[in-house]
Amino acid sequence: MKQRRFFIQNYIALMQKIFLKDISLVFQSILVVLIATLYPFNFSFSNNFSLDIIFGSFSENTTSFLDQVNNVLLFIPLGFSCTQLLQKTSIKKIYIFFLILLISAGLSTTVEFLQVFLPSRAPTPEDIVNNTIGGFVGLLCFNLYKSQNLNNTFERIENSQASRSFSRIILFFLGYIFLSFLLSISWMNTTNLSTWNPNYPLLLGNEKMGGRPWRGYISEISIADKAITASEVKRALADENYLNTLGGSLIASYQFTGQCCYTDKTGNLPKLLWRGQGKPSETQEEKGVFLNENHWLETEAPAILLNQRISETSELTIDTTITSANPDQTGPARIISLSGNPLRRNLTVGQVGSDLDVRIRTSITGENGTELQLRVPDVFTEMKPHHLIIIYSKANLKVYIDTLQNSHSFNLVELIPNDQKFFYYAMTFIPIGFCLALLTVLAKRKLFFYRLLLPTGILLPPLILESILVTESGKHLSLKSLLIGIFFTASTMLVLRMRAAMAVK
Repeated sequence: MKQRRFFIQNYIALMQKIFLKDISLVFQSILVVLIATLYPFNFSFSNNFSLDIIFGSFSENTTSFLDQVNNVLLFIPLGFSCTQLLQKTSIKKIYIFFLILLISAGLSTTVEFLQVFLPSRAPTPEDIVNNTIGGFVGLLCFNLYKSQNLNNTFERIENSQASRSFSRIILFFLGYIFLSFLLSISWMNTTNLSTWNPNYPLLLGNEKMGGRPWRGYISEISIADKAITASEVKRALADENYLNTLGGSLIASYQFTGQCCYTDKTGNLPKLLWRGQGKPSETQEEKGVFLNENHWLETEAPAILLNQRISETSELTIDTTITSANPDQTGPARIISLSGNPLRRNLTVGQVGSDLDVRIRTSITGENGTELQLRVPDVFTEMKPHHLIIIYSKANLKVYIDTLQNSHSFNLVELIPNDQKFFYYAMTFIPIGFCLALLTVLAKRKLFFYRLLLPTGILLPPLILESILVTESGKHLSLKSLLIGIFFTASTMLVLRMRAAMAVK
């Protein structure tokens, strides 16, 4: 009796020690997250803070590709350690899965909220999504590490009542397809303009602090919150005032004749005022107003309506006539800009040597618009006026120079670098592969359906994503992209199945 009591006491003490060790690892993971995301803890609280300001802070920022990778990696230890702790409790496996997602999303949301009060940090909704994915990857890594746990989970699924019901298997398969649609549709959010900051001014000829000057003339500029068609472009190239026929879609229209100050004809935006030093040169009737390093134009207040309307429609058209006075300007030298400083912008049209450079803010291009290069060569080889029409819609940027035939198109989805593409596809199809592994185990008893479900489950998600991207963004059908999606879906499913099988041997 004494020996049994001694054994039980030692067992309890050992389990408490192991349990405390697991709790310690969870707290260490949380501590690493807090230090990595909030250090140096220089919080700044203001009496003017409100919910609108807090939500505005989230909408004003986007995250770079490197930040996305780091945000996923940062939460993997948390997902791993939390799974290790929870699996030693009586909580069911399916609930552990949702708890890990909830813990990761909850901690990330808390951190992003605190970053609102840190001048050195920039909270973004994308960080919450990437952190949550990182927690899920941590859970996945733990189950790969503990193959016996994975095998036990698969056995429970295989022997469950749902595995004996054909209708339930069909229902789970439809849920799997629905998940594939949701993840595929989320790709289109990476190319919309919803992350535009509403508080940036419209600038012509420089940045706000005067560090990126452009030397040249602008005779007029009109901006609309819709993408005009090719037939409309033809008419706009023939008539500089054509955008005035767009009605309510035209947000701003400035004509640069006479002296300061220049008023928006639509009445939507503040007037443009001179910035810099010295007296600006006289306006030339043919070329318009002259801008240089000593004087440039900026709206008297932020162009809030312009930024908001374009953010809502995710479309824009810019119609302007410009003449460069120097073929060797770099920076890029800012011709037209909606920006707060040289590192944060909604849109910039600039000059780099003889090339025209366009930066536009999306989740793919980042808050400085520099993640992808959108450059039209040999525009400024001659110092003569150029009529430019710049259009953005559904991941497509089009630039027309003087004629309908002299056009250049950029599809943001097709321009994603290979390293980013692999990361985005991994984050999309690894969760799908995980779900497919569970689904194939569930359908294992229905041999005919299993043989049909396996190839269908591997092929359909990449086909769904590629179909949506081709339809919505206008990109070309890519066999390479299909194969990448198939690879991540199939390999994730196979690795999980093989790892679980290893526990039986």
